[in-house]
Amino acid sequence: MDTLLISGSTRSGSTNTAALRTVHALAPPELDTAIFDGLAALPAFNPDDDHEPLPAPVARLRAAVHDADALLFCTPEYAGALPGAFKNLLDWTVGDADPRSISGKPVGWLNVAGPAAPSGGADAHASLARVLGYVGAHVVEDACLRLPLTRDAVGDDGLVGDEVARAAALGALRALRDAARPES
Repeated sequence: MDTLLISGSTRSGSTNTAALRTVHALAPPELDTAIFDGLAALPAFNPDDDHEPLPAPVARLRAAVHDADALLFCTPEYAGALPGAFKNLLDWTVGDADPRSISGKPVGWLNVAGPAAPSGGADAHASLARVLGYVGAHVVEDACLRLPLTRDAVGDDGLVGDEVARAAALGALRALRDAARPES
């Protein structure tokens, strides 16, 4: 099963991106993962541009979503909501009429907002649930986790070292795998 990992942060030292790099590094072979790294390259969403030929970064995003069996997000919260760049990424998925689009695809997210965050990331969590519901994604509740991390939880290797957080994040990945399996 292939899971696309998408960070909602453009910051180089992001704990959100580190959490997804950790999932990618620890994923067992039967759970292939890929990290989408094109967030900052996406142009501002404009419905007038949502047609073929798509801007190259948008085409790359949609192809990555189409190729994935499931999606795992990790995003910070800015000013009580999703960061603008990440919301822009989600906006580009709304008009995708391809049957392999995000609609119906299993999705989950990790909320790594530190304990000092004003809402603990609850506003971004609610915003993400609302947007993903709007685009018709299949939100897998067992793959939506709160894993508070501080910047010092990320080692020099760029990975999260906390074993409890690592196990929980891999649990989210496994929940997505279980949701993506066809029923027999």
